[in-house]
Amino acid sequence: MNTALLLSGGTGSRIPSNIPKQYIHVNSRMLVTYALEPLLTFPLIHRVVIVAEQAWQEAIVEDVRRAGLDAEKIAGFAAPGENRQSSILNGLELTLGCIDVEKRLLSSNYADFDRHTVLIHDGARPFLSVEMLKACYDALEGHDGVMPVLPMKDTVYLSRNGRQVDELLDRGCIYAGQAPELFLLKKYYQANLALLPERILEINGSTEPAVMAGMDIAMIPGDEKNFKITTEADLQRAAERL
Repeated sequence: MNTALLLSGGTGSRIPSNIPKQYIHVNSRMLVTYALEPLLTFPLIHRVVIVAEQAWQEAIVEDVRRAGLDAEKIAGFAAPGENRQSSILNGLELTLGCIDVEKRLLSSNYADFDRHTVLIHDGARPFLSVEMLKACYDALEGHDGVMPVLPMKDTVYLSRNGRQVDELLDRGCIYAGQAPELFLLKKYYQANLALLPERILEINGSTEPAVMAGMDIAMIPGDEKNFKITTEADLQRAAERL
């Protein structure tokens, strides 16, 4: 079973709007619906779980249907957590379905779950391609997860106090992670549980718990067109392309 987990619980405070950025309409669709389309149409993804505030859940389903997409593939909604990674954990637990499944998942003799996967994407990234999804699943064989990355183009420096340069870093060894990120569900869930109750609140990126747990994460080339809408300039850039 391959599940996609879409994060749509953010507030988008850097864009002046009375609604979160992922629910802004561009050319008759909400941005989150553009992000959902490849997840709902890609055949290797069997179900989609969405993290979103209750006030927006019905609107998401309605917009998906208006776009002619399969809303039945949406398996359910999870509530946003205290931070991004807590929201992911809420989505993982909804994916597992119930406490009984959770207990079996953690049991070493319940091997069926070893092959289940979870793919994590952002509702504010409307340019995910089917080609990127295929590349993620193709690269998973023999690994615990997959992360698209972009190489650093600029010279990179380390500053320990934020006021002076301490060290020049080798940009050839530094990469920027992108979404979507794909993981083996069982191992990734356990990696997140290991961060409870407080360390999970310090996590910024989806792959951090996997790396901290020693999971084997393969890197594949990212897609510069698959950018996250963070600022008003990003929103304008996206509107010109959609």
